[in-house]
Amino acid sequence: MEPILFYGVPSGCSFGSIVALEWLGEPYRLCRIEMPAVVQGEAYRRLNPVGETPTLMTADDRLISESMAILNHLGARGIDQRLAFPQSTHGFDRLNQMLAFLNTSFFNAFSPLWYALEHGIEGAEREVLRAYGAAKVAKAHADLEAMLGGRDWLLGDRTLADAYFIGIARWTKYHDVVDRRDYPGLQRLFERLEADPAVRFAHAVERGEPARSTGRFLGEIGLDEALGRLKLAA
Repeated sequence: MEPILFYGVPSGCSFGSIVALEWLGEPYRLCRIEMPAVVQGEAYRRLNPVGETPTLMTADDRLISESMAILNHLGARGIDQRLAFPQSTHGFDRLNQMLAFLNTSFFNAFSPLWYALEHGIEGAEREVLRAYGAAKVAKAHADLEAMLGGRDWLLGDRTLADAYFIGIARWTKYHDVVDRRDYPGLQRLFERLEADPAVRFAHAVERGEPARSTGRFLGEIGLDEALGRLKLAA
């Protein structure tokens, strides 16, 4: 059976895993998970007790959660495409370091802003959260700009780190706290990725529009059907 990626909408960080699957070029399906209603529901928690996306059901019906774990799983299959590197090599260490930064510092910088937005925080508390979040987002961008060092891609050549980056970097459209043009290297990287067919595909999928895959996407599957497959495998 082909793997299934359970991706969150709107604008989940699972976006990067969709891009990674397209780049990998192996057969896969997608399952759309609405946030927060479905992702926090009892049905989805059978797949991921934490109630977060993404989750990957592998071809042999194992479940993997957390973007970094999913990308490392896919990366092991994408070494020939140079999307990732063999374990214990210098490239592997650099990729893991970059993924760890994106997963902690870059992703986490937006957390105060998301909290204020999603919980309807107003008044002085909202201003404090936004100021704190803005400072974190600005620092994360400055640090990543320095790490990029003028290269075309985060590690020099395109890897799964770039797929994860674009899924998070687009969050600035919800939180107007930095101007990416102040970080010219990141702006060029963002524009390069936005023009990528896999990224365009992932945007169309999230919007529920007709999407042209350049990978081996086999279509969407409903949550109930996916759970039925898991039940059969048990």
